Amino acid sequence: MVLDHNKVYLLLGSNMGARLQLINEAIKNINSKIGEIEERSSVYETAPWGKTDQAGFLNIAIAINTLFTPLEVLNKALEIETQLGRIREEKWGARLIDIDIIFYGNDIVNIPNQLEIPHPEMHNRKFVLEPLVEITPNLQHPVFKKSISALLNELNDQLDVTKI
Repeated sequence: MVLDHNKVYLLLGSNMGARLQLINEAIKNINSKIGEIEERSSVYETAPWGKTDQAGFLNIAIAINTLFTPLEVLNKALEIETQLGRIREEKWGARLIDIDIIFYGNDIVNIPNQLEIPHPEMHNRKFVLEPLVEITPNLQHPVFKKSISALLNELNDQLDVTKI
């Protein structure tokens, strides 16, 4: 039996503690526990989104190659977040580390109250699209049938997102 590798795009973010160190530690863990890192964007400094009375974020997009299912990737990502000290307290609140699945190949996944891929708000968030367009500008969103570049060009989000 031949196992299929799947290309998965993740967005990592941190706005607490040693942000860059936490992101780099998460990347090492992802590489050893979920799948080999194939690509990574630059790091972006991002103003907070949703809940704005908190510190700014560092964000990075990565592409990995994995044999795991979408749910397995989610569970392993949550384990890494917990291992690095993440405590889920409030939606859009401050966090040591956040690992979001943006795309899992061209798959559309909807497990109610658990997992939705593509990420349901990614097309509305500059802090997701900017790093993603750097590593895969022509990737087609499987729902909207538009490239990441086109989604970014159509975006009205005025959030401050700066490559560092």
